[in-house]
Amino acid sequence: MPINIEGLKFTYSNGGPFEKNALHDINIDIQNGEFIGIIGHTGSGKSTLIQHLNGILKPTAGRVIINGIDTKQKDLKELRRQVGIVFQYPEHQLFEDTVKKDISFGLLKQGLSEEEIQQRVISALHSVGLDESILEKSPFELSGGQKRRVAIAGVVAMMPKILVLDEPTAGLDPSGRDEIFGYIKELHRDFNMTVILVSHSMEDIAKLAGRVIVMNEGTVYMDKPSGEVYTQPDQLEKIGLSAPQITYLMKRLKTILPDIDENIFTVEAAVKELQKHLKQ
Repeated sequence: MPINIEGLKFTYSNGGPFEKNALHDINIDIQNGEFIGIIGHTGSGKSTLIQHLNGILKPTAGRVIINGIDTKQKDLKELRRQVGIVFQYPEHQLFEDTVKKDISFGLLKQGLSEEEIQQRVISALHSVGLDESILEKSPFELSGGQKRRVAIAGVVAMMPKILVLDEPTAGLDPSGRDEIFGYIKELHRDFNMTVILVSHSMEDIAKLAGRVIVMNEGTVYMDKPSGEVYTQPDQLEKIGLSAPQITYLMKRLKTILPDIDENIFTVEAAVKELQKHLKQ
């Protein structure tokens, strides 16, 4: 399901006294099945950009076309079935008295049969590491990490072709973050979903995304494969960002071990590279 963003500009309070230009001439093409990471400082335009992907916001200028659907058109029901967005702290949007009802909410509006809804709810639960034993529980009885997974399951149950996640692990401890990211990785692999992940964490994006879009002051500062972005820390530092810490460590080790590969940006890859040299 391709995404084509052409000359996108967005202005908050356009023409009003508090007018603010948030996006400037954004041009991005995303192909089916890609895993995209979007990084940038607060205020760089990340969240404004992703809110254009299912028509929450409409362009001030330019256009956003998703699988042939122009987000400026009035009827966006089909688009919103195909694009699921998980916002920061999605558990704050839980409201039903059981987990089952919460995950089923969007499905009921699609007019699906009870059997189809049940199958989708259970499948979505399993995809985020939960099981049927919690279906009749109140979501408010669950732990923070479980609530987060139930909220994500509610989006996954809609079977979107594109899954957009805005800081999905905000506020979670390291083990909770690893769990959520593990499930997101599996969703991408098992369902060939296009995944667009917004995060402040360079390390998290480095582990997951094959391509990184760096936002800065409402523009696309960089749009390259992960390896090319993170092995150019000087370019990131120009806008106050940095590469993953492991990248800096490998560059320092390069001064001691000249044959080591310094262009590494995940801990797992660094471990393999160091083991290789230790054996030598």
